[in-house]
Amino acid sequence: MPHVIVKMYRGRSEQDKQRLADEITKTVKAVLKHGDDAISVGIEDVNPADWAETVYRPDILNKPDSIYKKPGYDPFR
Repeated sequence: MPHVIVKMYRGRSEQDKQRLADEITKTVKAVLKHGDDAISVGIEDVNPADWAETVYRPDILNKPDSIYKKPGYDPFR
């Protein structure tokens, strides 16, 4: 039962979000061999000014063992 959460800067269209969710679902199905009914995708819009403290610090910096693709930036430098 994979649940994927995408956090990104706000401002993307609903069509972009749906397309992203569809593509993530296809990839999860192909890699993990689950059906559509087992997969959910959530998208959370984040204000750019809040990114460092609401996403980067708690989800990236404080959880290094769960990050399989590290970002190439550090908003605290």
